[in-house]
Amino acid sequence: MNAPGPVVRPTILIVDDAPENLTLLSELLKLLYRVKAARTGEKALQIAQSDDPPDLILLDVMMPGMNGFEVCRRLREDIRTQRIPVIFITTQVAADEEIRGLELGAVDYLTKPINPPTVLMRVDNQLRIKAAADFLRDQNEFLEQEVQRRTRELAAIQDVTIIAMASLAETRDNETGNHIRRTQHYVSALAEHLHQHPRFAAELDEETRQLLLKSAPLHDIGKVGIPDHILLKPGKLTAEEFELMKKHTTLGLDALEKAEERLGMDVPFLRLAKQIAYGHHEKWDGSGYPEGLAGDAIPLSARLMAVADVYDALISKRVYKPAMSHAVAVEYIQSQRGMHFDPDIVDAFLALEDEFRGIAERFNDSDGDPAVATPGA
Repeated sequence: MNAPGPVVRPTILIVDDAPENLTLLSELLKLLYRVKAARTGEKALQIAQSDDPPDLILLDVMMPGMNGFEVCRRLREDIRTQRIPVIFITTQVAADEEIRGLELGAVDYLTKPINPPTVLMRVDNQLRIKAAADFLRDQNEFLEQEVQRRTRELAAIQDVTIIAMASLAETRDNETGNHIRRTQHYVSALAEHLHQHPRFAAELDEETRQLLLKSAPLHDIGKVGIPDHILLKPGKLTAEEFELMKKHTTLGLDALEKAEERLGMDVPFLRLAKQIAYGHHEKWDGSGYPEGLAGDAIPLSARLMAVADVYDALISKRVYKPAMSHAVAVEYIQSQRGMHFDPDIVDAFLALEDEFRGIAERFNDSDGDPAVATPGA
């Protein structure tokens, strides 16, 4: 068993321009405390602001030069010293001066001539109060750090879960590679670019932009429910097969809604994930699916994903087609302005085309091609 360490005695700083008062108070306190002394306000501040500050200050009010009130005011203005309790010492104090001292932050007054038992009792009381306050502050700081740590941990678990769910869908469509990561960053780039646009500013606040980054990977989660003979078909889908493929939007919505129901609460990022999973194949002109929504009736999150998803599909190699070049893909997106895509989002895409190309290169697949995805999806 380890022996307990030495007990560190509290430090008292006595500030008084009269040597006899310094001597009297030092002799009284030195048996119980470490004692420091200063004869001027300037020296008192220097000691208080040092690396070894006092635990309590006994401060004479009437001193030449910087008086006790000014010293107290400066102590309270400095974050390093603002929590050190100050007890004023004075020969006599008028009511208005006592109020002034307390307003400046003093915790008590002692009057001269000094009464030793009173000094010891009031010093001990204030040190106990300070120790309790320090303990509570340390506990609060610890709890705050612990809450932050656990919040980060939960967020990390949430992020891993989202990626795992999205990856599950993508592994069934084994030619999609880093598609979910690229589309996630495309959507984020569009949202960051558009968050000050008059049409979108109210929807794309900081929290929503973060939630979009979180929820975008779930856009194709419904593919988990599509049969392999359709999902993995090497050629173009028939009309009947395409109708079945289109159901991945509804399957994705249903899966996310069930997950939210089991949690028993509304989850903000799932709200956006549901919009994206269900609506990212809607088209601006109303010719998309599953509901044939048009214009602003399509959730903004889904409109953002529509551009991101199509761009990535165009530049990706498929078993039934080669990858388009970035330039050709950009030309196609531009040609669909106001038809497939929200015009303002296309304009943002055009402004960000170099950033999109950089994202595609950063998250390319092992064979050097950005990605491949299911035909007709």
